[in-house]
Amino acid sequence: MVGRNILEHHRVSNWDVIAPSSKELDLTDALSVEKFLSKNKPDLVIHAAGQVGGIQANMADPVGFLERNTKMGLNTIMSSYQAGVCNFLNIASTCMYPRNAQNPLCEEMILTGELEPTNEAYALSKIMATRLCQYIRKIDNRLQYKTIIPCNLFGRFDKFNPEQSHLIPAIIHKIHQAKVLNETKVEIWGDGTARREFMYTGDLADATLRGAANISSLPDLMNCGLGHDYSINEYYQFVSEAINWQCEFVHDLNKPVGMNQKLCSTKRQVSWGWSAPTPLKEAISSTYEYYLKEVYQ
Repeated sequence: MVGRNILEHHRVSNWDVIAPSSKELDLTDALSVEKFLSKNKPDLVIHAAGQVGGIQANMADPVGFLERNTKMGLNTIMSSYQAGVCNFLNIASTCMYPRNAQNPLCEEMILTGELEPTNEAYALSKIMATRLCQYIRKIDNRLQYKTIIPCNLFGRFDKFNPEQSHLIPAIIHKIHQAKVLNETKVEIWGDGTARREFMYTGDLADATLRGAANISSLPDLMNCGLGHDYSINEYYQFVSEAINWQCEFVHDLNKPVGMNQKLCSTKRQVSWGWSAPTPLKEAISSTYEYYLKEVYQ
């Protein structure tokens, strides 16, 4: 999702981009990655690949989330380093923050406490990649190996299958299905009071390409988000309004909900001079239009 949004952003026209698909380049194969980077010798690498998903997907396959994402990060970073790539942007995740950390989450809080169990495997792989970039910078500060930590994301090219999707695309699918089937009740996991910060993926693409254009100005480690959040109940209401389907929300208190709150501090981002340009409701409507046109059959 992130990579495709970068490729369709207007800023990308300033670059000669090589963007192999997973079928063209298996990032879990160290030798293939090494050969690819040695052959192409890029000026900059953006690592936006990964096995991703919501709570259900993370809980169902912790081995895959840890093993595959760790390999992808390790192979991409180390092969870039060994090939002499000077500029590297690592896209991480707020899953790296401790589950009980005080909000808003500041970059220096990473590795100061226990991780959220429902996505611990994914978080560990992202921490490894982030630390590796920091170690490389420590060895040679002329190398611009930097990490952007986006808040939760949604948007075009997202996954809408409930078994794989994150919160907002899952809500879009559920409420649209309710509308199609003329159902008046929609289930919410937990009591809906947990809070989340969601940013449109096109906005992350904007920040990433801005950083790529002047990577020396980018902090070594920087959150990328809105700086404010909403409850899960509110997200269900926002999507209901976008789809134009009013229904009763029924809470299943036996289902896992993850961290109670996950809100990024945007102090470094604000100092860097960037803020997300797309209003949330506009982003939800745009994502629903994409779902209707490209996903729903």
